[in-house]
Amino acid sequence: MTAATAASTTACGSGGEAAVRPPAPPAGDVAAHRDGDEQAARKAALDAYSGYLAASRTASRRSDPHAPELSRFLADPLLTRVRVAIRETKEHGAMRIGTLTSDPTVTAVSLDSVPATVEIQDCLDATGYRLVYVKDRRVVPGSAGKRYLATATATRYPDGRWLINSGAAHRDQPC
Repeated sequence: MTAATAASTTACGSGGEAAVRPPAPPAGDVAAHRDGDEQAARKAALDAYSGYLAASRTASRRSDPHAPELSRFLADPLLTRVRVAIRETKEHGAMRIGTLTSDPTVTAVSLDSVPATVEIQDCLDATGYRLVYVKDRRVVPGSAGKRYLATATATRYPDGRWLINSGAAHRDQPC
């Protein structure tokens, strides 16, 4: 006899109505569901992070601080910071070109926080990513790239999207 049947049989002889709750899922099912949710969050956050890097490279190459792809992967305050950086680079007659290599890993997942967040750590290799003057493609002095640690936070928004809303480049921390 299942727990639900036992509860309804007991309630029949009491003369009152008893609240019958569905049986709790086995602990293994809850853990498996939780692991599945966490894996989905990790994947969505890493996809948003990789989209952010690609969108910001494209927007930087085009010197377009209002490139629509930025808002597909970024939210404020990071979205505004990225747009300001691209605008300032453009105002100085420069743009970024080349390759930026990324190797991100998830360092923390917090699905119980409101909103849910995923912390990401990355080793960015900017040795092939250059800041150059638009008119002659000369490298801007003092802008040589290197390998450094970067961190970011992906946040799940009410519409279900995971967006990168904060990040930092730790240029003083090589990786």
